[in-house]
Amino acid sequence: MPAASRTTGVAADKRRTRSAPRSPGRLYDDTPLARRLQELQRTRHLHLNRRDTLLDTVRAVHASGEPEEIADALVSRASSWLPVTCWVVVGISAEGQLGLLAVDGHADGIEEPARIVASWVLAHDETFTTANLSTDSRAAAAYAGAVIAVPLRGREQMAAVLVGFDRVVSTMTPALSASFGRAFESLLVPAGFALDTAMALKRAEALSVTDDLTRLYNGRYLNMALRRETRLARRAGRPVSLLFVDLDGFKSINDNHGHLAGSRALVEAGAVIRLSARETDIVARFGGDEFALVLPDTGASGALAVAERVRDRIARHGFLAAEGLDIHLTASIGVATLPDVAATPDELVQAADGAMYRVKDCGKNGIQCAASGR
Repeated sequence: MPAASRTTGVAADKRRTRSAPRSPGRLYDDTPLARRLQELQRTRHLHLNRRDTLLDTVRAVHASGEPEEIADALVSRASSWLPVTCWVVVGISAEGQLGLLAVDGHADGIEEPARIVASWVLAHDETFTTANLSTDSRAAAAYAGAVIAVPLRGREQMAAVLVGFDRVVSTMTPALSASFGRAFESLLVPAGFALDTAMALKRAEALSVTDDLTRLYNGRYLNMALRRETRLARRAGRPVSLLFVDLDGFKSINDNHGHLAGSRALVEAGAVIRLSARETDIVARFGGDEFALVLPDTGASGALAVAERVRDRIARHGFLAAEGLDIHLTASIGVATLPDVAATPDELVQAADGAMYRVKDCGKNGIQCAASGR
Protein backbone atom coordinates (compact mmCIF):
# COMPACT_ATOMS: atom_id res chain seq x y z
CA MET A 1 0.00 0.00 0.00
CA PRO A 2 1.06 3.57 -0.34
CA ALA A 3 2.46 5.77 2.35
CA ALA A 4 -0.72 6.28 4.24
CA SER A 5 -0.86 2.70 5.26
CA ARG A 6 1.96 0.50 4.16
CA THR A 7 5.61 0.90 3.40
CA THR A 8 7.05 0.04 0.09
CA GLY A 9 9.13 -3.10 0.25
CA VAL A 10 9.72 -3.00 3.97
CA ALA A 11 6.41 -3.81 5.52
CA ALA A 12 6.90 -5.57 8.86
CA ASP A 13 4.20 -8.10 8.04
CA LYS A 14 6.12 -9.01 4.87
CA ARG A 15 9.41 -9.73 6.58
CA ARG A 16 10.67 -13.28 6.45
CA THR A 17 11.57 -15.07 9.66
CA ARG A 18 13.60 -18.22 9.21
CA SER A 19 12.77 -20.98 11.67
CA ALA A 20 15.20 -23.73 10.72
CA PRO A 21 16.44 -25.47 13.89
CA ARG A 22 19.91 -24.64 15.09
CA SER A 23 22.18 -26.15 17.67
CA PRO A 24 21.96 -24.60 21.15
CA GLY A 25 25.67 -23.84 20.93
CA ARG A 26 25.11 -21.51 18.00
CA LEU A 27 22.17 -19.65 19.48
CA TYR A 28 23.05 -19.59 23.14
CA ASP A 29 26.83 -19.76 23.22
CA ASP A 30 27.91 -18.16 26.50
CA THR A 31 31.13 -16.95 24.92
CA PRO A 32 30.94 -13.15 24.51
CA LEU A 33 30.74 -12.00 20.91
CA ALA A 34 34.03 -10.10 21.11
CA ARG A 35 35.94 -13.26 22.07
CA ARG A 36 33.96 -15.39 19.62
CA LEU A 37 34.89 -12.96 16.84
CA GLN A 38 38.56 -13.35 17.64
CA GLU A 39 38.27 -17.13 17.27
CA LEU A 40 36.04 -17.01 14.17
CA GLN A 41 38.26 -14.55 12.36
CA ARG A 42 41.13 -16.98 12.60
CA THR A 43 39.12 -19.97 11.36
CA ARG A 44 36.73 -18.39 8.82
CA HIS A 45 38.89 -15.76 7.17
CA LEU A 46 39.89 -18.11 4.33
CA HIS A 47 36.31 -19.30 3.84
CA LEU A 48 35.01 -15.76 3.38
CA ASN A 49 37.78 -15.03 0.88
CA ARG A 50 37.03 -18.06 -1.27
CA ARG A 51 35.78 -17.37 -4.77
CA ASP A 52 32.95 -19.89 -4.49
CA THR A 53 31.65 -18.12 -1.35
CA LEU A 54 31.41 -14.86 -3.28
CA LEU A 55 29.81 -16.57 -6.30
CA ASP A 56 27.24 -18.26 -4.08
CA THR A 57 26.33 -14.90 -2.51
CA VAL A 58 26.08 -13.15 -5.88
CA ARG A 59 23.81 -15.86 -7.28
CA ALA A 60 21.62 -15.91 -4.16
CA VAL A 61 20.98 -12.16 -3.95
CA HIS A 62 20.30 -11.89 -7.67
CA ALA A 63 17.92 -14.85 -7.81
CA SER A 64 14.95 -12.57 -7.09
CA GLY A 65 13.94 -8.97 -7.65
CA GLU A 66 11.99 -8.83 -4.39
CA PRO A 67 13.73 -6.91 -1.56
CA GLU A 68 12.48 -9.35 1.08
CA GLU A 69 13.85 -12.38 -0.78
CA ILE A 70 17.21 -10.70 -1.38
CA ALA A 71 17.45 -9.80 2.31
CA ASP A 72 16.42 -13.33 3.28
CA ALA A 73 19.23 -14.79 1.16
CA LEU A 74 21.70 -12.45 2.84
CA VAL A 75 20.75 -13.13 6.48
CA SER A 76 20.84 -16.88 5.93
CA ARG A 77 24.42 -16.59 4.69
CA ALA A 78 25.46 -14.08 7.34
CA SER A 79 24.42 -16.65 9.94
CA SER A 80 26.96 -19.10 8.54
CA TRP A 81 29.70 -16.49 8.21
CA LEU A 82 29.25 -15.10 11.71
CA PRO A 83 26.78 -16.98 14.00
CA VAL A 84 24.90 -14.72 16.41
CA THR A 85 21.48 -14.94 18.06
CA CYS A 86 19.78 -13.07 15.24
CA TRP A 87 20.60 -11.34 11.97
CA VAL A 88 18.18 -8.82 10.47
CA VAL A 89 18.13 -6.54 7.44
CA VAL A 90 16.55 -3.12 8.01
CA GLY A 91 15.40 -1.37 4.85
CA ILE A 92 14.24 2.14 4.02
CA SER A 93 10.81 2.67 2.49
CA ALA A 94 9.95 5.27 -0.15
CA GLU A 95 8.70 7.49 2.68
CA GLY A 96 11.93 7.18 4.68
CA GLN A 97 10.50 4.76 7.23
CA LEU A 98 12.61 1.89 8.54
CA GLY A 99 11.30 -1.66 8.60
CA LEU A 100 12.57 -5.22 8.84
CA LEU A 101 13.02 -6.88 5.46
CA ALA A 102 14.27 -10.23 6.77
CA VAL A 103 15.06 -11.98 10.05
CA ASP A 104 17.16 -15.06 10.75
CA GLY A 105 17.23 -16.41 14.29
CA HIS A 106 15.48 -15.66 17.57
CA ALA A 107 13.93 -12.24 16.95
CA ASP A 108 11.91 -11.59 20.11
CA GLY A 109 11.99 -7.91 20.98
CA ILE A 110 14.52 -6.85 18.37
CA GLU A 111 12.35 -4.88 15.91
CA GLU A 112 12.60 -1.51 17.65
CA PRO A 113 16.30 -1.95 18.66
CA ALA A 114 17.02 -2.85 15.01
CA ARG A 115 15.45 0.40 13.83
CA ILE A 116 17.40 2.42 16.40
CA VAL A 117 20.73 0.86 15.44
CA ALA A 118 19.97 1.19 11.72
CA SER A 119 19.17 4.88 12.21
CA TRP A 120 22.60 5.42 13.73
CA VAL A 121 24.33 3.58 10.89
CA LEU A 122 22.38 5.56 8.30
CA ALA A 123 23.26 8.84 9.98
CA HIS A 124 26.99 8.06 10.32
CA ASP A 125 27.52 5.76 7.31
CA GLU A 126 29.82 3.45 9.23
CA THR A 127 29.84 0.10 11.02
CA PHE A 128 28.36 0.07 14.53
CA THR A 129 29.54 -2.31 17.25
CA THR A 130 28.74 -2.38 20.95
CA ALA A 131 29.31 -4.74 23.87
CA ASN A 132 25.89 -3.96 25.34
CA LEU A 133 23.28 -2.03 23.39
CA SER A 134 21.17 -1.22 26.45
CA THR A 135 23.96 0.92 27.92
CA ASP A 136 25.36 2.41 24.71
CA SER A 137 24.72 6.17 24.64
CA ARG A 138 24.94 6.31 20.83
CA ALA A 139 21.88 4.18 20.22
CA ALA A 140 20.59 2.93 23.55
CA ALA A 141 17.71 0.50 23.20
CA ALA A 142 16.02 -2.15 25.29
CA TYR A 143 18.35 -4.97 24.27
CA ALA A 144 20.91 -6.37 26.69
CA GLY A 145 23.53 -7.89 24.46
CA ALA A 146 26.22 -7.24 21.90
CA VAL A 147 25.40 -5.82 18.47
CA ILE A 148 27.22 -5.43 15.19
CA ALA A 149 25.66 -3.47 12.31
CA VAL A 150 27.08 -2.95 8.82
CA PRO A 151 25.81 -0.61 6.08
CA LEU A 152 24.64 -2.17 2.82
CA ARG A 153 25.55 0.36 0.15
CA GLY A 154 23.98 0.71 -3.26
CA ARG A 155 25.30 2.61 -6.25
CA GLU A 156 24.68 6.10 -4.91
CA GLN A 157 23.25 5.69 -1.43
CA MET A 158 22.90 3.28 1.45
CA ALA A 159 20.30 0.67 0.57
CA ALA A 160 19.83 -1.01 3.96
CA VAL A 161 21.58 -2.07 7.16
CA LEU A 162 22.58 -5.59 8.24
CA VAL A 163 22.30 -5.90 12.03
CA GLY A 164 23.47 -8.82 14.15
CA PHE A 165 22.19 -9.25 17.72
CA ASP A 166 23.84 -11.48 20.31
CA ARG A 167 22.13 -12.20 23.64
CA VAL A 168 25.41 -12.33 25.58
CA VAL A 169 26.79 -9.06 26.93
CA SER A 170 30.44 -8.75 25.94
CA THR A 171 33.15 -7.59 28.29
CA MET A 172 34.68 -5.57 25.47
CA THR A 173 33.45 -4.10 22.20
CA PRO A 174 33.32 -6.65 19.33
CA ALA A 175 35.72 -5.75 16.54
CA LEU A 176 36.38 -7.03 13.04
CA SER A 177 40.01 -7.40 12.08
CA ALA A 178 41.12 -5.53 8.96
CA SER A 179 41.38 -8.68 6.83
CA PHE A 180 38.18 -10.30 8.09
CA GLY A 181 36.33 -6.98 7.82
CA ARG A 182 37.37 -6.55 4.18
CA ALA A 183 36.30 -10.10 3.32
CA PHE A 184 33.00 -9.75 5.19
CA GLU A 185 32.13 -6.42 3.61
CA SER A 186 33.09 -7.64 0.12
CA LEU A 187 30.36 -10.27 0.44
CA LEU A 188 27.87 -7.55 1.32
CA VAL A 189 28.55 -5.49 -1.82
CA PRO A 190 26.43 -7.61 -4.21
CA ALA A 191 23.60 -7.69 -1.64
CA GLY A 192 23.69 -3.90 -1.27
CA PHE A 193 23.57 -3.36 -5.03
CA ALA A 194 20.79 -5.92 -5.49
CA LEU A 195 18.71 -4.38 -2.67
CA ASP A 196 19.28 -0.87 -4.00
CA THR A 197 18.01 -1.87 -7.44
CA ALA A 198 15.03 -3.83 -6.13
CA MET A 199 13.91 -1.13 -3.71
CA ALA A 200 14.32 1.61 -6.34
CA LEU A 201 12.02 -0.39 -8.60
CA LYS A 202 9.50 -0.79 -5.78
CA ARG A 203 9.56 2.95 -5.14
CA ALA A 204 9.00 3.64 -8.84
CA GLU A 205 6.11 1.19 -8.92
CA ALA A 206 4.60 2.79 -5.82
CA LEU A 207 4.78 6.26 -7.36
CA SER A 208 3.05 5.04 -10.53
CA VAL A 209 0.01 3.86 -8.56
CA THR A 210 -0.03 6.51 -5.82
CA ASP A 211 -2.03 9.72 -5.68
CA ASP A 212 0.44 12.61 -5.47
CA LEU A 213 -1.59 14.55 -2.91
CA THR A 214 -3.03 12.04 -0.43
CA ARG A 215 -0.47 9.23 -0.96
CA LEU A 216 -3.35 6.78 -1.20
CA TYR A 217 -3.70 4.60 -4.26
CA ASN A 218 -4.77 6.40 -7.43
CA GLY A 219 -7.53 5.60 -9.90
CA ARG A 220 -5.17 3.58 -12.08
CA TYR A 221 -4.34 1.20 -9.26
CA LEU A 222 -7.96 1.11 -8.11
CA ASN A 223 -8.96 -0.18 -11.53
CA MET A 224 -6.25 -2.88 -11.48
CA ALA A 225 -7.04 -3.91 -7.91
CA LEU A 226 -10.77 -4.06 -8.54
CA ARG A 227 -10.32 -6.31 -11.58
CA ARG A 228 -7.91 -8.55 -9.65
CA GLU A 229 -10.18 -8.83 -6.61
CA THR A 230 -13.33 -9.50 -8.63
CA ARG A 231 -11.52 -12.23 -10.56
CA LEU A 232 -10.34 -13.83 -7.31
CA ALA A 233 -13.79 -13.46 -5.76
CA ARG A 234 -15.52 -15.21 -8.67
CA ARG A 235 -12.95 -17.99 -8.64
CA ALA A 236 -13.35 -18.59 -4.89
CA GLY A 237 -17.10 -18.02 -4.81
CA ARG A 238 -16.70 -15.17 -2.30
CA PRO A 239 -18.06 -11.62 -2.29
CA VAL A 240 -16.15 -8.39 -2.83
CA SER A 241 -17.58 -4.95 -2.06
CA LEU A 242 -16.87 -1.44 -3.27
CA LEU A 243 -17.50 1.83 -1.42
CA PHE A 244 -17.65 5.24 -3.08
CA VAL A 245 -17.18 8.10 -0.61
CA ASP A 246 -17.93 11.70 -1.57
CA LEU A 247 -17.23 14.59 0.85
CA ASP A 248 -20.32 16.76 1.37
CA GLY A 249 -19.63 20.47 1.49
CA PHE A 250 -16.02 20.22 0.42
CA LYS A 251 -16.42 22.97 -2.18
CA SER A 252 -17.03 25.48 0.60
CA ILE A 253 -13.46 24.97 1.86
CA ASN A 254 -12.03 25.92 -1.52
CA ASP A 255 -14.43 28.86 -1.83
CA ASN A 256 -13.91 30.25 1.68
CA HIS A 257 -10.30 29.33 2.47
CA GLY A 258 -8.58 28.72 -0.86
CA HIS A 259 -7.41 25.72 -2.80
CA LEU A 260 -4.34 25.14 -0.63
CA ALA A 261 -6.61 24.68 2.38
CA GLY A 262 -8.77 22.40 0.25
CA SER A 263 -5.76 20.27 -0.63
CA ARG A 264 -4.81 19.96 3.03
CA ALA A 265 -8.36 18.95 3.89
CA LEU A 266 -8.22 16.21 1.24
CA VAL A 267 -5.00 14.87 2.77
CA GLU A 268 -6.71 14.78 6.19
CA ALA A 269 -9.79 13.11 4.73
CA GLY A 270 -7.62 10.45 3.07
CA ALA A 271 -5.91 9.72 6.38
CA VAL A 272 -9.24 9.49 8.24
CA ILE A 273 -10.62 7.09 5.64
CA ARG A 274 -7.48 4.95 5.62
CA LEU A 275 -7.56 4.65 9.41
CA SER A 276 -11.26 3.78 9.30
CA ALA A 277 -10.70 0.94 6.85
CA ARG A 278 -9.23 -2.45 7.61
CA GLU A 279 -5.70 -3.55 6.80
CA THR A 280 -6.97 -5.77 3.99
CA ASP A 281 -9.01 -2.99 2.36
CA ILE A 282 -7.69 -1.06 -0.64
CA VAL A 283 -8.19 2.70 -0.27
CA ALA A 284 -7.85 5.06 -3.24
CA ARG A 285 -8.55 8.63 -4.20
CA PHE A 286 -10.88 8.27 -7.17
CA GLY A 287 -10.68 11.94 -8.13
CA GLY A 288 -11.52 15.36 -6.71
CA ASP A 289 -13.09 14.86 -3.30
CA GLU A 290 -14.20 11.32 -4.05
CA PHE A 291 -12.59 8.23 -2.52
CA ALA A 292 -13.08 4.52 -3.10
CA LEU A 293 -12.53 1.42 -0.98
CA VAL A 294 -12.27 -2.12 -2.31
CA LEU A 295 -13.22 -4.62 0.40
CA PRO A 296 -12.03 -8.15 -0.48
CA ASP A 297 -13.96 -11.13 0.86
CA THR A 298 -16.64 -8.79 2.25
CA GLY A 299 -20.40 -9.07 1.82
CA ALA A 300 -22.99 -6.30 2.07
CA SER A 301 -23.31 -6.36 5.86
CA GLY A 302 -19.55 -6.11 6.37
CA ALA A 303 -19.31 -3.33 3.79
CA LEU A 304 -22.06 -1.39 5.57
CA ALA A 305 -20.12 -1.63 8.84
CA VAL A 306 -17.00 -0.19 7.18
CA ALA A 307 -19.08 2.53 5.49
CA GLU A 308 -20.67 3.54 8.80
CA ARG A 309 -17.28 3.75 10.47
CA VAL A 310 -15.94 5.95 7.65
CA ARG A 311 -18.99 8.23 7.72
CA ASP A 312 -18.90 8.58 11.50
CA ARG A 313 -15.20 9.40 11.70
CA ILE A 314 -15.36 11.97 8.92
CA ALA A 315 -18.28 13.67 10.67
CA ARG A 316 -16.39 13.82 13.97
CA HIS A 317 -13.10 15.04 12.49
CA GLY A 318 -12.21 18.73 12.83
CA PHE A 319 -10.59 19.62 9.51
CA LEU A 320 -7.74 22.16 9.27
CA ALA A 321 -7.26 22.39 13.03
CA ALA A 322 -3.54 23.12 12.43
CA GLU A 323 -4.61 26.29 10.60
CA GLY A 324 -6.76 27.37 13.52
CA LEU A 325 -9.98 26.19 11.90
CA ASP A 326 -12.46 23.53 12.98
CA ILE A 327 -14.39 22.61 9.85
CA HIS A 328 -16.77 19.67 9.91
CA LEU A 329 -17.76 17.75 6.82
CA THR A 330 -20.05 14.82 6.17
CA ALA A 331 -19.88 12.03 3.63
CA SER A 332 -22.23 10.41 1.15
CA ILE A 333 -21.34 6.76 0.64
CA GLY A 334 -22.50 4.27 -1.95
CA VAL A 335 -22.04 0.54 -1.38
CA ALA A 336 -22.12 -2.23 -3.98
CA THR A 337 -21.33 -5.93 -3.61
CA LEU A 338 -20.41 -8.57 -6.15
CA PRO A 339 -22.12 -10.89 -6.96
CA ASP A 340 -25.27 -9.44 -5.31
CA VAL A 341 -25.71 -6.42 -7.60
CA ALA A 342 -22.97 -6.79 -10.21
CA ALA A 343 -21.11 -9.43 -12.18
CA THR A 344 -18.18 -7.39 -13.51
CA PRO A 345 -15.83 -4.68 -12.17
CA ASP A 346 -17.45 -2.05 -14.39
CA GLU A 347 -20.91 -2.97 -13.15
CA LEU A 348 -19.67 -2.79 -9.57
CA VAL A 349 -18.29 0.72 -10.12
CA GLN A 350 -21.54 1.88 -11.74
CA ALA A 351 -23.61 0.40 -8.91
CA ALA A 352 -21.54 2.01 -6.13
CA ASP A 353 -21.42 5.35 -7.95
CA GLY A 354 -25.17 5.30 -8.52
CA ALA A 355 -25.85 4.47 -4.87
CA MET A 356 -23.63 7.34 -3.77
CA TYR A 357 -25.50 9.82 -5.96
CA ARG A 358 -28.81 8.62 -4.56
CA VAL A 359 -27.52 9.62 -1.11
CA LYS A 360 -26.67 13.04 -2.53
CA ASP A 361 -30.16 13.38 -3.99
CA CYS A 362 -31.74 12.48 -0.63
CA GLY A 363 -29.97 15.15 1.41
CA LYS A 364 -26.40 13.84 1.73
CA ASN A 365 -24.64 12.52 4.87
CA GLY A 366 -25.78 8.92 4.52
CA ILE A 367 -25.14 5.43 3.17
CA GLN A 368 -26.99 3.70 0.36
CA CYS A 369 -26.63 0.10 -0.78
CA ALA A 370 -27.01 -0.55 -4.47
CA ALA A 371 -29.99 -2.66 -5.45
CA SER A 372 -29.73 -5.41 -8.03
CA GLY A 373 -30.65 -4.23 -11.45
CA ARG A 374 -29.97 -7.52 -13.15
